[in-house]
Amino acid sequence: MRTIETVVTVEPDGKLVLQLPPGIAPGEHRIVLVIEEQPVLVEKRPVIDFPVIDVGEWPEDLSLRREDMYGDFGR
Repeated sequence: MRTIETVVTVEPDGKLVLQLPPGIAPGEHRIVLVIEEQPVLVEKRPVIDFPVIDVGEWPEDLSLRREDMYGDFGR
């Protein structure tokens, strides 16, 4: 028996959205669901706006093979 504590999303139509961790075997399982009276307040993280630099298309003859990048010495 495993105990998993996680936060789930209940949709307006009553559907429950849950993602189980890896390692749970497929098939039927007996589960116990405990719902707290107050919804959990999940702190949303702000979206980080990373800068984007457009350097154009890569050259057609660009090779990213190790031998071409590091030459005869390996690095």
